[in-house]
Amino acid sequence: MTGEINIAKVSIKPNLALAPMAGVTDSSFRRLIKELGGVGLIVTEFISVEGITRGNMRTHRMMKFLPEERPLSIQIFGYDDQRMVAAAEIIQECGADIVDINCGCPAKKVVNGGGGSSLLRDLPQLEKILRRVRKVVSIPLTMKIRTGWDDSSINAVEVAHLIEDCGGDMVAIHGRTRMQGYSGQADWNVIAAVKQAVSIPVIGCGDITTPDQALARLAETGVDGVMIGRGAIANPWIFRQTSELMRGEEMYQPSLTEKHRVLHRYHELLRDEMPERALTGKLKQMCGYFTHGLAGGARLRERVFHSQTIAEIYEQIDEYFVSMIERGVPPDALTREERAFVDPQPRDRKNAEFTRTAPVANG
Repeated sequence: MTGEINIAKVSIKPNLALAPMAGVTDSSFRRLIKELGGVGLIVTEFISVEGITRGNMRTHRMMKFLPEERPLSIQIFGYDDQRMVAAAEIIQECGADIVDINCGCPAKKVVNGGGGSSLLRDLPQLEKILRRVRKVVSIPLTMKIRTGWDDSSINAVEVAHLIEDCGGDMVAIHGRTRMQGYSGQADWNVIAAVKQAVSIPVIGCGDITTPDQALARLAETGVDGVMIGRGAIANPWIFRQTSELMRGEEMYQPSLTEKHRVLHRYHELLRDEMPERALTGKLKQMCGYFTHGLAGGARLRERVFHSQTIAEIYEQIDEYFVSMIERGVPPDALTREERAFVDPQPRDRKNAEFTRTAPVANG
């Protein structure tokens, strides 16, 4: 069984979406995910309406996308309704399929400016934004929210009703409050309640790291689709695998050779878009998440972290994968093989931080 969502006139098939993540879901990463297959909707990292409307070049570069990324949703955040309207018009003019408003980001900088999840506490302003944006754009208008500000103010159902009443075409909901940040567990009971309360499509998000979890959430809650964020960094094949399970097919298991290829492909996609210094950081970040669970991955991550250039990074990566492939170590090697590969010396925890720092999701 495969799923499909119709967000106004935009068809999303399969009903699987890549979550917006600040510093992660740029065009290069989005194209990588699309190439690997199985994803129905791509969402950009969130973009400031202040930067869009004031002509900030870096902000406008964040809106760039290629045809192969479609259907694509550009997500914006802000508080001032006039700037939200102006930014939405610019997004429509640049050819995006969907404009999405962030009402879920918990970051202090965003919240202190009145945007993100702060709007969950200011429904009159949220309504003003929604109604004004709806009047000026003809493309689908969607919103990503959280369950509420904190445990004493769970208002996701009320907010979803407001979105629907104002002409919103879909709501995506992360199953945590703003005060939770990314701690604890996502509450999918609230997500299910939102689905029961409105007639527009509802996409659920939170703690989906395996294809089995994605299918279970779809079945348990009745949501129209699921959105996956951090799980797609560690396993960029998760959308393909989930869509295969939906169709009753055998799930694809990437080989070490394929994982090696994808790291190189990510570099190819990145290198024409940023200077080497920024590219080095991106590759270290990707390698940090991508190699968790691989035999000897901890040692590789440490060596990559200490590399100073792109050439050094790929010298470590190539040496690692060639060695593992020649030894016939499977991609999901057991702890015994991990211990045999890793140096007995203790890791420098401070210098290995990059392997554990979570990407900042957009809500």
